[in-house]
Amino acid sequence: MKLLALYRNNRPEFFRVIRYLLAGGWNTVFGVGLYTAVYELWGTPGNYLFWAVLVNILAITNAFLCYKFFVFRTKGNFLREYLKCYLVYGAGALLGLAGLFLLVSIAGMNPVRANILITGITVILSYFGHKYFSFRRSSS
Repeated sequence: MKLLALYRNNRPEFFRVIRYLLAGGWNTVFGVGLYTAVYELWGTPGNYLFWAVLVNILAITNAFLCYKFFVFRTKGNFLREYLKCYLVYGAGALLGLAGLFLLVSIAGMNPVRANILITGITVILSYFGHKYFSFRRSSS
């Protein structure tokens, strides 16, 4: 219902949210697919974290490009937006880890359910982080 109200009241924002969800789906497929491919080709039990870090850098870069050119369509400073995008992802990762710890270790929630809940929250928060921080349009 909220998306329908958003569609009626603010169509540009509605379509931005839809583009964000599409980009997020693509980013997820890209990151998981790339890690799977790289690990299957060159991974070992001793270097899986190395590949995870490398793929994460590539996946965040892919996400940044999708957000910059497809979702938010900004023309701002490329490097500054790229670094801000990393900050939003870092904050989301820390929030996710802390939330997972609180929900599982303190509240006794099932880890899978807790992860789904935390993921939903971080997706929403990262949208606003990218909208108002990473890709904020200057008021000039």
